[in-house]
Amino acid sequence: MQKDIATPIRTQEILKKYGFSFKKSLGQNFLIDPNILRNIVSHADLTKNSAAIEIGPGIGALTENLAREAGKVVAFEIDQRLLPVLADTLSPYDNVEIIHGDILEADVKKVLEEQLADYEDVMVVANLPYYVTTPILLKLLMDRLPIRGMVVMMQKEVADRITAKPSTKAYGSLSIAIQYYMKAEVAMTVPKTVFMPQPNVDSAVIKLTRYEKPPVNVIDEDFFFKVSRGSFVQRRKTIINNLQSSLPNGKEKKDLIVQCLEKVNVDPIRRGETLSIEEFGRLADELYPHFH
Repeated sequence: MQKDIATPIRTQEILKKYGFSFKKSLGQNFLIDPNILRNIVSHADLTKNSAAIEIGPGIGALTENLAREAGKVVAFEIDQRLLPVLADTLSPYDNVEIIHGDILEADVKKVLEEQLADYEDVMVVANLPYYVTTPILLKLLMDRLPIRGMVVMMQKEVADRITAKPSTKAYGSLSIAIQYYMKAEVAMTVPKTVFMPQPNVDSAVIKLTRYEKPPVNVIDEDFFFKVSRGSFVQRRKTIINNLQSSLPNGKEKKDLIVQCLEKVNVDPIRRGETLSIEEFGRLADELYPHFH
């Protein structure tokens, strides 16, 4: 078996060999603990009939562990300086494809069709760059990719928001956007000490499993997200105040919004953070004919 890329000594050797310096702007923090990497991969339940999509492979520490378990790995790397490093560190594995580019601009669906057509089971597994975690997750969800789910490392605070339940401080429009598509759970928390360089925040790995169909059936998904986002514009305000500000001509249509809220048994003086996804679904459907 290959010597793990992720040991501190081997990581240092690779960085030195290529004269690599970390770019803060790309949020580069490499994992240097092989056990944690194996643990992350184990949460993805991969077999040789599975494919994995990775984002930001760095020097290949997680990629290598994915290559050992999955049939094929496709990894998107934005930093050109890492391409020769990856070609070297991953040379023992013939089932890895590195794509140079920004995941936020990539046509991931097309990549899936072209590279992973033989795989019915696809998982996203990644140590996400913290400064773009939310945009990446939302893009992958909105692109409606045919994937089973994701196992992704991120800042613990974002993980808490994604997995939050109603009436908690962390619950907000991000919780709703993600939990509409996927079941969300924290798989493990990860100490700062297993990264190089050490980030100044704690990290967590979340596991997202795609629902066969969303927990609520809504008339219009975009409008549903608009209503849920609009309900959190100012967290301390009541839902009626937030919807008045966020819906078109909301101020003039206040009475109508109140009627819609009452029809779905939501007290207008409640705050957005107390509403469940189901309540937001019913509310959005009630408002839809008047505001879309």
